[in-house]
Amino acid sequence: MDEVSQVFSSMGSFSDAFGMNQVSFGTLTGFYAIECGNILGLGGAFFAALSASAILAKEEKRKTAEFLFTHPVSRSRVLSGKLLAVFLQIVILNAAALLFALICILAVGEGIPWEEILLMHLAYFLLQTEIAAVCFGMSAFLRSGSYGAGLGLAILFYFCNIIANISEDVEFLKYITPFGYADGADIAANGRIDAGPLVFGICLGVLGIIAAYARYTRKDLS
Repeated sequence: MDEVSQVFSSMGSFSDAFGMNQVSFGTLTGFYAIECGNILGLGGAFFAALSASAILAKEEKRKTAEFLFTHPVSRSRVLSGKLLAVFLQIVILNAAALLFALICILAVGEGIPWEEILLMHLAYFLLQTEIAAVCFGMSAFLRSGSYGAGLGLAILFYFCNIIANISEDVEFLKYITPFGYADGADIAANGRIDAGPLVFGICLGVLGIIAAYARYTRKDLS
């Protein structure tokens, strides 16, 4: 595995893009940072985008808004219920992923690096929450299913982080994308979540939720 790690870390821009120059595949933490970053990071981002991007727009696309809003329920309450539903789906996904990861680590006889594992999973949870919040805001402005827009946003964020890893000239992109603070290799190497991109991401997510409430409560439903 030492030889494999040397090969992966000496592949130039490819190694930089995925953080393989910072961690070793010969260690549990290094292997987990790369694999989990690709699967739970990108896959979780897709899940969050799919869950949130059409949760409001589908009411108009499927004509269920006509039935829903004839009931004595305010739009704000509907928004809050849908937002809570998205959040709970993300919580369940991450809880299940963390539980099975810990079981598998114990099953192969390895000690659990608690700090690194919990930090990485916390970062992925925050990443998914931010993407869901932004897509939730987007959904309030659309009248039809917006799966493509949500997935496109997640992919854009992902490639922004890859580009920032390759070139120092565009390192500022790490402050725009949630993958900037949820980079498993960075977390494993530094033992912390980068606070700068995280704060920006929290603000972006809050703005997405505010935009959803501001738009949807005044929107003329088709």
